[in-house]
Amino acid sequence: MLLKCCFLLHILAFTLLSLNITVFAREEAKALVRWEKSFSPSLCSLKSWSLDNLENLCNWTGIVCSSQFTVSEINLSNCNIDGTLDNLDFTSFPNLTTFNLKDNNFIGSIPSSIGSLSKLTFLDLSNNSFEGIIPPAIGRLTELKHISFSNNQLNGIVPYEIGNLQKVQFLDFGWNYLGNGGWSKFRSMPSLSHLSLSNNNFTSGFPVFVPKCLNLTYLDLSANLFTGQIPESLFSNLGKLEVLDLHSNLITGYLPQSLTNLSKLTTFDVGNNSLSGNIFLGSVPYWTTLEVLSLWGNYFTGEIPSEIGGLTNLKYLQLYINDFSGSIPPKIGNLSYLTKLDLSFNHLSGPITPTIGNLSNLEFLRLDRNNLAGEIPFEIGKLKLLESLDLSENRLSGPLPTWISNLRRLEELYLTENKFSGKIPWDVLPTSLRKLWLFNNSFEGPISSTIGNISNISFLLLCSNKLTGQIPSSICNLSSLEFLHLSNNILEGTIPECLGNFSFLRVLRLNANRFQSLTPRTFAKDCAIEYLNLNSNQLEGTLPQSITNCQYLQFLDLGNNYVQDYFPSWTETLPKLRVIILRSNRFHGTIPATKMKFPFPKLQIFDISHNEFGGRLPMRYLKNFKSMKNVKENGTQTSDWYTDSQESMTLVFKGSEFQVVKILKSFTAIDLSNNRFCGNISDSIGKISSLRYLNLSHNSLTGHIPTSIGYLTVLESLDLSSNHLTGEIPEPLTTLTFLSVLNISHNYLVGRIPQSGGQFPTFENSSFMGNSGLCGYPLTKKCEDDEKQELPQEVHHDDGGDGILDGMTWQSVLMGYGFGTLFGIVLGHFILIKWPNLYRMFF
Repeated sequence: MLLKCCFLLHILAFTLLSLNITVFAREEAKALVRWEKSFSPSLCSLKSWSLDNLENLCNWTGIVCSSQFTVSEINLSNCNIDGTLDNLDFTSFPNLTTFNLKDNNFIGSIPSSIGSLSKLTFLDLSNNSFEGIIPPAIGRLTELKHISFSNNQLNGIVPYEIGNLQKVQFLDFGWNYLGNGGWSKFRSMPSLSHLSLSNNNFTSGFPVFVPKCLNLTYLDLSANLFTGQIPESLFSNLGKLEVLDLHSNLITGYLPQSLTNLSKLTTFDVGNNSLSGNIFLGSVPYWTTLEVLSLWGNYFTGEIPSEIGGLTNLKYLQLYINDFSGSIPPKIGNLSYLTKLDLSFNHLSGPITPTIGNLSNLEFLRLDRNNLAGEIPFEIGKLKLLESLDLSENRLSGPLPTWISNLRRLEELYLTENKFSGKIPWDVLPTSLRKLWLFNNSFEGPISSTIGNISNISFLLLCSNKLTGQIPSSICNLSSLEFLHLSNNILEGTIPECLGNFSFLRVLRLNANRFQSLTPRTFAKDCAIEYLNLNSNQLEGTLPQSITNCQYLQFLDLGNNYVQDYFPSWTETLPKLRVIILRSNRFHGTIPATKMKFPFPKLQIFDISHNEFGGRLPMRYLKNFKSMKNVKENGTQTSDWYTDSQESMTLVFKGSEFQVVKILKSFTAIDLSNNRFCGNISDSIGKISSLRYLNLSHNSLTGHIPTSIGYLTVLESLDLSSNHLTGEIPEPLTTLTFLSVLNISHNYLVGRIPQSGGQFPTFENSSFMGNSGLCGYPLTKKCEDDEKQELPQEVHHDDGGDGILDGMTWQSVLMGYGFGTLFGIVLGHFILIKWPNLYRMFF
């Protein structure tokens, strides 16, 4: 009887438990279905999520149940789900231990109700688009061992309640917009082994709790704004560290000797900070586990210690952008596992140590921007795995060695700005080459027909050498070419027609040679050229209209040739053209009126000077240049054709050539000088409101100077000299506060030179000479009503011939913009990154 009662009680208990489990399961299922209805379609099929399929809840996609048949895991990682957490009732899952939404498209905030998941041990919301703050309620999840919110858009501070997670082993809040937390309130986390706060907005000193986490093996605080020195306790306490990444902060000071206490390190990266002093490696045997040593972008000085040869497990050694001097230590050849060696941007001198040839696993070698001299040691030819070799900007000399053929995997070879000479051994160049940069050397001789063997080449830069002869027809085999630079050589003959048919060619620069024939005549319909420069050759003939097939063209320079043609009005349809230079040719005829509302929609620089154009000024063109009106943006615009070509455009100042490195977005210039234009200057010139440079000199223009020029409020250079202009100088010109260059000499102007304001009192005699009817300062001829007027004491001038600005062209103005802007950018970057305290104090 007793046994029967016990059996009935067991049955009753099991029934009650089953009923209880069913109730829990139904509540969990309802919560999941309600949440799923807010999703958009995803990669993971959630058709199983249905109340009609309740009995299979534990087999729903991404759902795992515990032994009590309640949901213990929700894992929807890598499902590409668009949704939020707004519709998920966390209180419905009291037994949840794993919540994984990694690699989806969730948006919105992380709700505080997530703190109700008291049994949660694994929480991963990384690689989504969550925003807002990290809720302090996370600190209630005291069973957590793994938490990752990385790669979201979270902001605010890290709540100090996170320090309550005493069991957490893995914590990653990297790649957000988080700021300083209440570090002083943080408790140490004794179980923490992996900590990443990288790529956030943390400032000030190191989080004080970090050196107290004695079990840390991985620490990444990179890409923040941490300042001050690395705390000594970091090196003395964290002896288990294997990865220490502090790169791209504002850290100062020296590397302490206690650094060698971290005997288990495999990665040490403090690159891009403001550390200084010598490197102390101490007892190198304690660092035998080190695989990555990255000290780039600091101020380390002295010689590279020879002890570095004892780091025999190194795979990456990055010491570039420092102040290291002396020679490359021969013991560096002991690093037989090294795959990447970068010592560029230092002050290393002497020859390249031949022991580098012992680095049989080396794939990437950069020694550029140093003072290395001598020839390239033949031992480098033993590096059979080498893919990239950069020895640019040194003092290396001798021929390009023939053993280069041994480097069968070489894809990139940079030898620019050295003293290499002799003929290029075209027949031994590795066929694997994709980038060959040999410019600014003294290579000579013809380009061999065997150039066609390097058929994978995409970047070929041979400019500024002494190459002679013609471009061989075999260059047509290089169908993958994107950048071709042969400028500043002694090449002649015909430009191969095939260059107009290459599908990938973006930059074609053949200027400063002796080419005669204006080819290619045909540009393919899929033409990708963005930059075409044939300046300073001996080209004759007419322009091919098929250039209009190059719809990406931004820069067209055919200046300083013998082209005989009418104005190519068909170029007005090119949608991206920013610069057109036709100066110093034999163009002739009148410029027809355009029928387009906005011809040349992106044009910034229009230079057709020194030709034989006649008729009236093309005012319909000028006043409708859309990109020369109401330009608001500043700064510089660097196109890819500059970034990879190292050259932009040639400018002329006082007869000398200069290279402008960047073109300002807001720089605009019109140069129609030295032609045969006649008639009046229309008042509509004032509509080109963002014009900065205007040169109409040396024509046959008549009439008055339009008062509307006073509307060109950003005008900086105005040259109307050597025309037949009459009347007085308009008073509104004195309101041009940016005007720094003015030349209205050699006309028939009359009256007093206005002095009411602006820049006029600073202009010298040369700006006004050759106008017999003008009087007043700065001319020595006084006006009738001010015979007793004295010259202003604060302004000095030269009554004689050429002023310091005489002959200044729009190119020189642009040169000043380019170099001034570049200097400003470099100086600003230097102060912000290297001297942050000075930057803050200044502002």
